[in-house]
Amino acid sequence: MIVQDVINHLEDFAPLNYAEDFDNVGLLVGDKNEKLTGVLVTLDTLEAVVDEAIENNCNLIVSFHPIIFKGLKKLTGKTYVERVVLKAIKHNIAIYAIHTALDNHVEGVNAMICNQLGLVNTSILIPQKSTIKKLITYVPKQEAEALRQALFEAGAGQIGNYSDCSFNIEGTGSFNGNTNSNPSIGKKGEIHFEEETQISVTFAKHLESKILKALFTSHSYEEVAYEITTLENTNQHIGIGMIGEFESEMDETEFLNYIKTKMNTACVRHSELLGKPIKKIAVLGGSGSFAISNAKRAGADAFITADLKYHDFFSAENEIILADIGHFESEQFTKNGLVAHLTKKITNFAIVLSKTDTNPVKYF
Repeated sequence: MIVQDVINHLEDFAPLNYAEDFDNVGLLVGDKNEKLTGVLVTLDTLEAVVDEAIENNCNLIVSFHPIIFKGLKKLTGKTYVERVVLKAIKHNIAIYAIHTALDNHVEGVNAMICNQLGLVNTSILIPQKSTIKKLITYVPKQEAEALRQALFEAGAGQIGNYSDCSFNIEGTGSFNGNTNSNPSIGKKGEIHFEEETQISVTFAKHLESKILKALFTSHSYEEVAYEITTLENTNQHIGIGMIGEFESEMDETEFLNYIKTKMNTACVRHSELLGKPIKKIAVLGGSGSFAISNAKRAGADAFITADLKYHDFFSAENEIILADIGHFESEQFTKNGLVAHLTKKITNFAIVLSKTDTNPVKYF
């Protein structure tokens, strides 16, 4: 097994196509073709984490946060980022970051928070736009079934809980090949009319190259007529933040004590209490001030997130309780989820959960 094999498992689970544009995800350091010795999973990649990887004979670190976020102009060891990269290179250790690709996954960071809190009836808080595409193509009528099946096998035609979804129209196509053509049906230099089926299927955007490969491989025409468009339809399986409910409502003080205990945080900063029961909860791991309005529109009684600034708390406007539990605390279970996923997929290599505390914030 090589490093790329682990990357394939990670990107099948959380495709990088859904990471935010500002992010820096994927293989940041190292050779993807290097033979694998072990995998260490962490929230952050620090020097101590690289040391831990060396100690455990792991030459791949899977990190939630990217150690390289802004451009590096020098590698002199002056900053902690440079020292991490230099030490990883020196010891032939690859570093892979998954970050917002996992944030936007329906079973990712925010689902892990919901599971920790015991929330039910969960759904995506802010669905990501432009994640669904549509293919329209035309095929000889007698070949339509085979092409449909090839597209389905490549991942097309999945809509929510339904598979093998397509729309088909019968009609007549025409073409006239020039002297350089090599038509599979008809003769070049002569106009030909063919009974065809127009097939329409939708697919997730990260599957586009796979869908097109299936189309070109299974289609008999020399020149395949097709069109791909991006849809504005809401995709409830990709997006950031989640909303869910407690099985039973609780009062505000009980709620704050509950999340403090369940999320293992030393401090919960919150907006003014409203004297209302708490049942419907929005969550967003990491910095989530941008989603306050989304949480309010969704009818959440409380919004759990991190990195709220002074003026963000005014945005509660007596409509919702804002609870800042800390950045590290909101994402701390992410590495456990990644270890669980990789352990199921890879049984012949050690998947090590990092024991290094990478939280830079301390409480007095």
